[in-house]
Amino acid sequence: MPNSHIQNRPAAPLEEPAGRTLGALAVALAVTLTVTACSTVGPNYKVPSQAIIERPAAAAPFTLAAEKPFSGAQLPTYWWRLYDDPTLDKLIDKAFAANTDLRIAAANLTRVAAVLDEAHTAAEPTVAVSAAPGYGRTSAASLAQKSALPDGVRHDVAAGVSYQVDLFGKIARAVEAAGADKQAAQAAYDLTRVVVAANVARAYVQTCSANEQLQVASHSIALQQQFLQLTTQLNKSGRATDLDLSRGRSQLERLRAALPPLQAQQRGALYRLAVLTGEVPGALINSIGQCKKAPQLSQPVPIGDGAALLRRRPDIRQAERELAASSARIGVATAELYPSISLGLSAGSTGPGLPLTDTNAFHWGVGPLISWTLPNTGSAHSRIAQAEAGNQAALARFDASVLNALRETENALLVYARELDRNALLKAAREQSALAAQQARKLYRYGRTDFLTTLDADRVLAADETVLAASTAALSEDQVSLFLALGGGWEQPAGAPVAEKK
Repeated sequence: MPNSHIQNRPAAPLEEPAGRTLGALAVALAVTLTVTACSTVGPNYKVPSQAIIERPAAAAPFTLAAEKPFSGAQLPTYWWRLYDDPTLDKLIDKAFAANTDLRIAAANLTRVAAVLDEAHTAAEPTVAVSAAPGYGRTSAASLAQKSALPDGVRHDVAAGVSYQVDLFGKIARAVEAAGADKQAAQAAYDLTRVVVAANVARAYVQTCSANEQLQVASHSIALQQQFLQLTTQLNKSGRATDLDLSRGRSQLERLRAALPPLQAQQRGALYRLAVLTGEVPGALINSIGQCKKAPQLSQPVPIGDGAALLRRRPDIRQAERELAASSARIGVATAELYPSISLGLSAGSTGPGLPLTDTNAFHWGVGPLISWTLPNTGSAHSRIAQAEAGNQAALARFDASVLNALRETENALLVYARELDRNALLKAAREQSALAAQQARKLYRYGRTDFLTTLDADRVLAADETVLAASTAALSEDQVSLFLALGGGWEQPAGAPVAEKK
C-alpha cells in the first residue's frame, strides 16, 4: 500500500528551496566575515626588543677586523671560488647535486610545505556527497500507518557544504605558524648547503695537505739516506764508528715511521670527500688523491661586519623563524577559549523510488554549528601556558644562535690570525735549521765536527719541516673554518628549493 502522506504532499519546484538556501547562506557568510575581519587573537609577531640581535653591539665590527689578514669587504656568494681552484669548484657543485644530507633537508622542506598546504585547506569549504540506494520495506509504525507498507526501492541522496568560520583567527594563526615552519625548514636547507660546502673544502684541503706533508717527510727521509750513505763511507775509511751507523739508521727509521699516519690521513680525507659528493669511498683515489698542494688564498679574507653576519647566517634565520612560529601557536591555543563556528548547507532527497521522481522527498537546511567547552576552559589555559613557555624557549634559542655565531666567528678570526703568525715564525726557524744542517754536513764531511752534532742538526731540520708542514695544513683548515663561521655559500641557484618570502 503506498505511503499516502508522502505521495499526497503538494509538489514544489526544486529550484525554489535551493535559491532560498543560497541566499540565506550568503547572508550568514557576509555577517560572519565582517565579524572575523578584526578578531584574530594572540600576539602579532615581531622580533622582541629584548632579543640580543637588537643590541647595537651585536652588529659592531669584529674585534680583529683591522688586522692585516682580513678585509672589510663583504663575503662573496661562493667563497670557495676565492681559491681559484677549478677542482674544488667542481667538487662542491657535485656535492650540491648529490649529497645525501642535502637530499634529506630537501625532503624535509617538501614535507613542511605540504603541512602548510594542509593548514590552508582548513579555511576552505568542505563538500560532502552521499548516496544510499536500497530495496526493502519501511516500518509502517514509524509513519503512523496501521497497515504494512509494500516492498520497494528506496533512496537517500544528499550533498552538503560546510565552512569553518575563523571567527577568532585560529586557522589564520595555524597558517602563520606553518608558514614560519616552512621558512625555518628553508633556512635549515640553506644551513646544510653551508656545512656541505665547508666539509667538501675541508676534506679536499686535508687530502692535499696530507700529500704535501708526505712530500716533506719523503724529502727528510731522502736527506737522511744520503747522510747514512756518507756515514757508511766514512765508517769504511775508519772515520766513523759502528755506533754512528746505528744512530743514523735509527734516525732513518724514525722518519719512515711518520709516513703511515700521513697515508691514513690522506686516504681518510679522500673517503670523506667521496661520500660528501655522493660517491663510494674509493671513487676519488686515482683523481683527487693526486693533488700535491692545498689551495691558498692570494688576498685578505673578506669578512664584512657583525650586521652582515647576522643577516647571512642561516642558523640565525632558522631560529628566528622558529620563534615566529611559536608566537603564532600562542594564538592557536588562545582561540580554544572561544566558540568554534561552522556554517553548513545541505540538500538531498529521501524517500521511495529513485531520486527526483518524487519532489516531496526533497529536503534542505542551512545554519551554523556552534561548539564551545563551557565552563571548563582549564585545558585551554594549560595549552596557552605551554605555548607561551615554548615561545620563551624559542627566544632563548634565538639569542643563543646569535651569540654562538658571533663567538664562532671571533674565535675563527683569532685562530686563523695567530696560526698565520706561528706559521711565519716556523718558516724562519726552518730556514735557520736548514742552514745549520747544511753547514754541519759540510763540516762533518771534512772531519771538522763530530757525528752527533751533524745528526742533531738533521733531527732539528726534520722536526722543523714536519711542524711547518703541519702548521701550513692547519692554516688551510683554519681558513675553511673561518668561511664556515661567516655562513656564506647557501645562496640558491635557479631551480633549488626556495622558501616563500615574508
